[in-house]
Amino acid sequence: MTVGFFSPLPPAKSGVADYAADLLPLLPARVNESGDVNLYHVGNNQLHREIYARALREPGVVVLHDAVLHHFFLGSLGEGEYVDEFVYNYGEWARELGRELWRGRSGAATDPRYFRYGMLRRLVERSRAVIVHNVEAARRVGEKARVIPHYFKAPVLPEGWEVERWRAARGVRPSTTLFAVMGYLRESKRVMAVVRTFRKLRAERGDVALVLAGEIGSTDLARALDWEGVMRVGHMTEREFWLVGSAVDVVVNLRYPASGETSGIGLRMMGIGKVVLTSDGEGLEVGVGVGEEEMLGETMRECAEHPGRVREYGLAVRERVRRKHDLGWVAEQYLAVLREG
Repeated sequence: MTVGFFSPLPPAKSGVADYAADLLPLLPARVNESGDVNLYHVGNNQLHREIYARALREPGVVVLHDAVLHHFFLGSLGEGEYVDEFVYNYGEWARELGRELWRGRSGAATDPRYFRYGMLRRLVERSRAVIVHNVEAARRVGEKARVIPHYFKAPVLPEGWEVERWRAARGVRPSTTLFAVMGYLRESKRVMAVVRTFRKLRAERGDVALVLAGEIGSTDLARALDWEGVMRVGHMTEREFWLVGSAVDVVVNLRYPASGETSGIGLRMMGIGKVVLTSDGEGLEVGVGVGEEEMLGETMRECAEHPGRVREYGLAVRERVRRKHDLGWVAEQYLAVLREG
């Protein structure tokens, strides 16, 4: 069996590209060439435009990295095509809602309606099977879903002296609890809520710090985050990612609205023993909505007050992640689905 493999790949600045690059050597794959069965990696952005079109023309097995494609269509279709696609997914009765969502698309990054309507029907109908990474995404996809957990690949971590030097260069003492938001920084990662909560906590105690590590998704958000007292790191190479990840104590990885995805960054950080605060129960859960910032503040305060417990919890989660998300085992699951498809 040969596998036609279609995905963004590095140097594309994409978590999907990194994921695909790690999976690729473990499959009998031909990149960008059709095989006995084709494997299409599809996400909710324009990097996947040609891949989506080919998946419709030459049906195969789709890896759906986001169980929402709404923003993909907002960026790739004109108004008439978008409304027709919305009607295809949800019926003629929804035509006016489609027009309303098109008119309000400037707020699509934070409006829950754009995440509630995933617009998956056409791709799911055409595909032989759809691989997803969690049960919530499987629920959205339906009977063609095949759940394969996101993998963890153990990295080569930096030496301890490198980590200590990185912290010291930024004035972070050994006794300071360093929090981080990592990856592509956009509104749905609740970055503003994290920064507001941190500033309140910092006013209470001086032994906490916050770093925002990754590209910021919009100029408006960049201006809003230009606050004194918060460290910034831009786009990171793979080595820089693991250096920053090793240097921090707690990663805040909230998502709302969510699109049924599994966070590769969250899993990678848990896999090296970091406590990760999440909105979905994959890590140490912090609720969203009413009371979100109060709950987040209490959890961050507990982490700062009990660093020993933080380390113990992180090590326990590390063992679970490495046992349940082994890359070799994940590749075997892919091969089983591809043979079936």
